[in-house]
Amino acid sequence: MEDHGYVSDQRGSALVRRDGSIPWLCMPRYDSAAVFTSLLGTEQHGFWQVAPTMLMDGTAVPASGRQYAGNSLIVQTTWSHGTASATVYDFMVPGGGSPRLVRVVTGHSGAMTMRSLLRARPDYGSVVPRIVEFDGRHAIDLPESDGGRLWLDATVPVHIDRADLVAEFTVTAGQTVAFGLSWREGADSPPPAPADDAMLGFTLEFWERWAARCTYTGPDREAVVRSLLTLGALIYAPTGAIVAAPTTSLPEEIGGVRNYDYRFAWLRDGALTAGVLRKYGYLREALAWACWAVQASLGQDRRQIMYGVGGETELPEIELGWLPGYERSAPVRIGNAAAGQLQVDIYGELAMELYELAQADSSWARRLGSVIVALAGELEQVWDQPDSGIWEMRGPVRHFTHSKIMGWAAIDRAIRTIEAGHADGPLERLRALRDTIHAEVCERGYDADLNAFTQSYGSRDLDASLLHAMLCGFLPADDKRVIGTIEAIQRKLGTDDGFVLRYHTAGDHVGADGFPGDEGRFLFCSGWMAEALAMIGRPDDARTVLDSLLAVRNGLGLLAEEYDPRTGRQLGNFPQAFSHGGHLGATAALAGFGAFSTLRLAGAES
Repeated sequence: MEDHGYVSDQRGSALVRRDGSIPWLCMPRYDSAAVFTSLLGTEQHGFWQVAPTMLMDGTAVPASGRQYAGNSLIVQTTWSHGTASATVYDFMVPGGGSPRLVRVVTGHSGAMTMRSLLRARPDYGSVVPRIVEFDGRHAIDLPESDGGRLWLDATVPVHIDRADLVAEFTVTAGQTVAFGLSWREGADSPPPAPADDAMLGFTLEFWERWAARCTYTGPDREAVVRSLLTLGALIYAPTGAIVAAPTTSLPEEIGGVRNYDYRFAWLRDGALTAGVLRKYGYLREALAWACWAVQASLGQDRRQIMYGVGGETELPEIELGWLPGYERSAPVRIGNAAAGQLQVDIYGELAMELYELAQADSSWARRLGSVIVALAGELEQVWDQPDSGIWEMRGPVRHFTHSKIMGWAAIDRAIRTIEAGHADGPLERLRALRDTIHAEVCERGYDADLNAFTQSYGSRDLDASLLHAMLCGFLPADDKRVIGTIEAIQRKLGTDDGFVLRYHTAGDHVGADGFPGDEGRFLFCSGWMAEALAMIGRPDDARTVLDSLLAVRNGLGLLAEEYDPRTGRQLGNFPQAFSHGGHLGATAALAGFGAFSTLRLAGAES
């Protein structure tokens, strides 16, 4: 994944490889059936490459440089050979209208001969589509379930080669060639044909203006802005939902089975991402997420842990047997069976972020206050039940300590909300429940010999999620149990390469999480560790952890879910909201050290 860039229009997304190919495209939504799926299979499963033609000896011209254009989601890849050079600008056009993936080729010097090969294979590579030409524009039929057609526009001639669309052309200095692939609902007529080179300027301005709202002025600001842009490009603009990642089934272990679909909106992940956005000046996006989160769960007796970006509740998990998987890491899954799990911690993450949003904008206090108290009411019914936990274990349910502490946090925020006069509720009953949960966790979730809270009641195993639990105010930062837990996790789950494991996996055996195999370093845990170390007064150690996290970004500043230090490779779905959120959360925590805070509070008009 270190070879890929990411583009999005805040509706759908695509990945762009260094060789000029796009092996993954979901349009019009993040969770739409992929049109290009060679990422999880072979070239026969669909891709689109725009690159120089092969040399006489049959070798490819390697890219000489690649970067994002300014503070944007435009990937620019440059090729140079002899006296010729050209750049391809890849982007999706934000702001509404027909979803559109655009590729603009600009010549810089000499004459560069290029080739565009578009092989659309809808429904995750399982369909060879019919292609029809209409007045120089090409329509690609999609399965009826996709509800639309793809349309290819180009400023150079394109011909049909069996079920592919091919163009060969030469660009000279100052010359531009553009391609646009649009999705349009229905099949009767093509979308308007915009000037794709003009869309380049529009898209650049859109993201530059978005990035300029960042309120952070401290060290590593460029890295901060890139992480914020990545999170912004995981927002589904029509509803405000935030997806965990724009891909499915990228493995946590090469050749392994820990491959899941992350193209959905988790309440937990969304709450943590919204919290980061709020801290850095993007209050509007955080409030939009809150509205979506409330709306998505209306009418349910018990809210789900995740939904589709449009609020869909049915997310059946299916294995796609015709796809061999990324580097033969099978199975490839779409949908997510974890949607039906009980994960008690979501009440805490959700209540904590809604509470912070009400603090950030008092005009929302009453609206959000009633939701926080309702969350506490739901939690009263489930807090004492075993659950699957934050890591969505597919083994036996347990009483996870992190889940219990997050339950405490939900009740605590409800009490604070009622005390502030922002909602009505059974104050004394909730105070009693808060005390009950606190006492139980301290008795059953804490191991005095380890001087640490443990993964679950009765266990001596540690879990990095307890770093997050220590950040919620359950105990004071100077409490020996907080310091002991953080330092125990650093000793037992910390690695020689500066990262933090989630928990110990079982290798060849089926572990407590329900799967065999191992995984890479879960990058979000490093972010939590840096925050926790900063909280207990160890900013230099926190900075060391944060630097380790920053060091494994790819050349475009992107992070997958995990990292394998043995191979130097990123693992898991990509790019990952958790990983970028971990980077930003740690940076925000460290920003409080020094003479002046470098992070201003986001105002209501942000």
